[in-house]
Amino acid sequence: MSLRMRAYYYAILGALGALVGWRISETFGFWRGVNVYVSDLVLGALIGVCLGALIGASEGLLAQSWFRALRAGALAGGIGLIAGAVGLPLGEFVFQITGGELVGRALGWGLFGWLLGLSEGLTSGTQMWKGAAGGIVGGIVGGIVLFILQSLLGVTALGKMLGLVVLGASVGVFIALVVVMLSRAWLEVTSGKLQGTSFILDKFMPAHGPAAIIGSSEFKADIALPDPSMAAQHARLKGADTHFVIEDMSVGLGTFVNGRKVEGARLANNAVIRLGNTELVYHERR
Repeated sequence: MSLRMRAYYYAILGALGALVGWRISETFGFWRGVNVYVSDLVLGALIGVCLGALIGASEGLLAQSWFRALRAGALAGGIGLIAGAVGLPLGEFVFQITGGELVGRALGWGLFGWLLGLSEGLTSGTQMWKGAAGGIVGGIVGGIVLFILQSLLGVTALGKMLGLVVLGASVGVFIALVVVMLSRAWLEVTSGKLQGTSFILDKFMPAHGPAAIIGSSEFKADIALPDPSMAAQHARLKGADTHFVIEDMSVGLGTFVNGRKVEGARLANNAVIRLGNTELVYHERR
């Protein structure tokens, strides 16, 4: 997906995840009548796993990789389950000790968003703290809206549903916005099947961090591009703290930067990279 569309997709997926979690909790509400914290634990876990799985899987789905979508969705869903199971009861506790005030609801959902945002860093190319920061902001904003809606509509099924949908959308959109605004480097696909898709490279930029492998194999490459003329592992991007160096791994197929075949080259902003029949543009923000 493009950086511009990321917030839109994350908002839709966040709202859908919260709605699905709420619907499941209403359908199988066998814990009704038990302690409010137990009820919140179950509801939070359901919302967290659904919201986390959908947001986590989005990168793989939009890159047309079912393997990556399932892997990232499972990982983010597991983190979301923990985030919801911890965040919602803790939020209820803070809500109760503050006398049922707005600050308690906002802080509780902020914790939920923070934990969920961490999963974005694990399943995408961004750094974990950026996803977490967006999650905190989204959780706080969503918690405030949830409190206002429930104050206006009452703690009814409709008020709860609308509030949770807005909360999910808020967490999703702010994770995306913060990640995009603070991203330092990314690749934009300008030709080929994934034209218009962008891959954030931030977590690969530290000099002592992992390298990013670009290739056609979704099992062997960090950035997988469906191009039969590309090697399974075609090129390697190695971070140097302030920039990236690209190295050819294609064994004869060639890696081209700005029309020149290279074995290795330092990438500058707006450099055009060609691998097989796919062109990418490298962007960096100082």
